[in-house]
Amino acid sequence: MNFVLRIATAVCLALSGFLHAQLYAGGYRVIPVIGPAFLVQAAASMAVALLLLAGGPVLLRLAAAALAAGALAGFALSRTTGLFGFSERGFQPAPQALLSVLAEAAVLVLVAVVLYRARAARR
Repeated sequence: MNFVLRIATAVCLALSGFLHAQLYAGGYRVIPVIGPAFLVQAAASMAVALLLLAGGPVLLRLAAAALAAGALAGFALSRTTGLFGFSERGFQPAPQALLSVLAEAAVLVLVAVVLYRARAARR
């Protein structure tokens, strides 16, 4: 079961990275601060996803959760107060925004399940 959770986490994180790379290439690259942040998010997500596939330690799952939480925080800020002068509305651009939010939320849930199971096993 742990193997399945690890693979699912890697796939969801890689999807988030792919979507950020797609948006970067599709025009976000010209947005100051936000463009480079999308590129860093994409690269880091892909790297951690590949390491998860290789079977790394629990620390990698925490890195995956941090990447997903950071992306979700950026998404929320860009739709409320703005982020570095950048703001958007709703789930635009579609479908990438919605798919990215779902993938990142799934990463957080999957990591939480793994951590909960590890804690329960220690008891």
